[in-house]
Formats: sequence, C-alpha cells, structure tokens
Amino acid sequence: MRCWRRGVLAVCLYGSVALVHAGEVSVAVAANFTVAMQKIAQAFSQDTGHTAAVSVGSTGKLYAQIKNGAPFHVLLAADDETPAKLVDEGWGQTGSVFTYATGRLALWSKQAGVVDDQGRVLQGPLSHQPHVKLALADPRLAPYGAAAVQTLTQLGVWPRWQSHVVQGDNIGQAFQFVATQNALLGFVALSQVWADGRVSQGSAWVVPQQLHAPLRQDAVLLVTGKNQPAALALMAYLKGERAKAIIRAYGYAV
Repeated sequence: MRCWRRGVLAVCLYGSVALVHAGEVSVAVAANFTVAMQKIAQAFSQDTGHTAAVSVGSTGKLYAQIKNGAPFHVLLAADDETPAKLVDEGWGQTGSVFTYATGRLALWSKQAGVVDDQGRVLQGPLSHQPHVKLALADPRLAPYGAAAVQTLTQLGVWPRWQSHVVQGDNIGQAFQFVATQNALLGFVALSQVWADGRVSQGSAWVVPQQLHAPLRQDAVLLVTGKNQPAALALMAYLKGERAKAIIRAYGYAV
C-alpha cells in the first residue's frame, strides 16, 4: 500500500488497477455540507480509488465562480434552484440533477441554556440588549440565510432583530461567528452542530420546516465533468447507501 497527500485528502491506493484508473474530481460544495462532504470524500476514495478536491463557499459565490470559468466538475448546492439554472444556462449537464440531501436550519448558541427547544429566545427581551448579535448567512447568496430571514419574518420578529444581525458570506462563516462567541446566537445548518443524534455543544432549536422554504439541496454534473470518470463516479456514489448513511448522520434527510 502506498499513501501520499493529494489536494485536500490523504489518498491510499491498493494495487496497480486502482492506480491506473484513479482520477480526481473537483467538487464545489455549499458551506453547510462541508463536514459531511469531508467524510463522504474519504469513503469515496477508499471505495473507488478516486479522490475529491473540495472547494467550499456559499451557493451564490460558487455559482458566480462557475460562470467565470472555475474548473469544477460537480456542484453540491444548498438549494434546488442554482443547479437547475446552470443546466438552463448551458453550464450543467442535462438530466444530471438530483436531490442529494434535505437540510435543516437550527438556531444555535455555544452557551448552554440560551436557546430552548422552542426558540423562545427570539420572542423575548434579549433583542433589546444593545450588544447582542444574531449571526446568519447572507440571504442574497446563501439559501440557509434566506431561510433564517423567512423564519424570523414568519415569527413576526424580523423588525426587532434586524439591527442585531451580523452577516457571514456563507453558513460556515455564520457558524464561526457563534463558535467564537462574536455572536451570542445564530442560524446555522443543523449538520454543523449535530453529532450522534443530538446537539454536540451549547444549546439549539431545530427550526420547524414549515417556517421557511424547503432546503432541498441538489447536485449537478457540470459540463466540464461530463467526460471525467471521477466526476461520474462521485455522482453515482452520492446515491449509494454508504454516502446516504453519512448524510443522515449529520442531520439531513435523504
């Protein structure tokens, strides 16, 4: 067995057949799916010999990069609109789009006891304190940010909280604001704070799905990847049981 580092993953290939056929897929991944994709990429490498070079960002920014010629083969978006748009505009492969996960939104604080399981902190007096910050992803670029604003609007508290908002470019940055306690609480992807069937630290409210548009997350094979064996293999792998088990473990539905 020989092991070395290539891209963002450690690759171990077994035998000359795997070595001959191994390839690399460049995959653009919505920030909420970062940790799950890291696990999937490791399993993908073990099972197929291919590697995945992962680039993370907001769906809106990844879309702009693809339109500007970024050499991605696959996009795992945080919505179902962007992949369809890429197909319509000739950047995505017709017939390749499918929903790889359905996300969940969570209101989270790194501190225990701040957020209860009903999200009542949003409707209490906390928003009147001048130094309280509420983190969320930019709703113009990130579907999870848009879902956060929809939730606040549905609850009738958006005017109260709007002046307290600190925006990240993507859900990963919104999470970092809360994790570093630059914001007391924030809307994050449940997958970022979920482990072993529970919230991994702090306190959280899993937002009811009826409070925002569904967070259907679609994958699309880009035209740059249509003749790439590793890209085709990854698209198939995401539909398989091992990938689905990883996706479920991070709080997504499949």
